[in-house]
Formats: sequence, C-alpha cells, structure tokens
Amino acid sequence: MTPAVPPPPDATLESALYASDLAAAEAFYGGVIGLGIITRQPGRHVFFRVGASVLLVFDPEATRRPPGPGASLPVPPHGGDGAGHYCFAVPEAELDGWRDHLTRAGIAIEADFRWPGGARSLYVRDPAGNSVEFADPALWS
Repeated sequence: MTPAVPPPPDATLESALYASDLAAAEAFYGGVIGLGIITRQPGRHVFFRVGASVLLVFDPEATRRPPGPGASLPVPPHGGDGAGHYCFAVPEAELDGWRDHLTRAGIAIEADFRWPGGARSLYVRDPAGNSVEFADPALWS
C-alpha cells in the first residue's frame, strides 16, 4: 500500500535573506520599511514580522557554522552568497506612496514597471544588495 501524499503547503511561514551588516539591514527593514522586529541576536540574525509571515535576515558567515556545544537549537548550517530576492505584497493603490517614501528615504528605485498582465512592481536594493520588490498581489492571480 502506498502511503497517502499530504496536501501541499498553502503559505510561506518564513523566508530568509543574508546580510553581513545586520545593523544596516535592521535600519532598512525596521526603519525605512517599518517592519516590527521579532528578535535579534547580534552578529547572527534579526527577524521581522511581515503580516502572517516572517522575514529572517541572517549574517551568512555566522549561519554557515554549525551550532556549537550546548546550543539551544540544532538548526543546520546555511547561508547564501550574492543577492537574494524578497517581494512584499502591496496593493496597487499604495505603490505610488511607497515609491515616494522610498525616494524620500534616499533609496534608489531600480525599476518601476507593469507586467504583461497589468500588475505593477517597484524594485529597490537593500543595504546588502538584495533585490527587494513591492508588487501588486494581482501579479500572481
């Protein structure tokens, strides 16, 4: 008898980006974007609340090392090289406000365009060089 296949997941609980300068990441995601901080461990990570999900920002060098003796959590080592990508769902009516806010904060708008289906996306870079998108959720409907 073949075991039953479970249903596919229906949401993303957390996503990770990597940044060696966690203070700059915290200033960008917490200060400019306005995300609430869930927790931080200096030199290792800072975690942000994004609606019902979580954005994890890790220092890649710190998370490549396996947990040491007596570590409270046995999280496997991980890390990333190069620019990652994260996309915030932003209603179409709020995208101009985000564009203005980001520009006032000194964040360069890398791209602002409409996809073939009509949804609009704004792209910027975080201080670590990750591509950060603000997109109308209709992009994937």
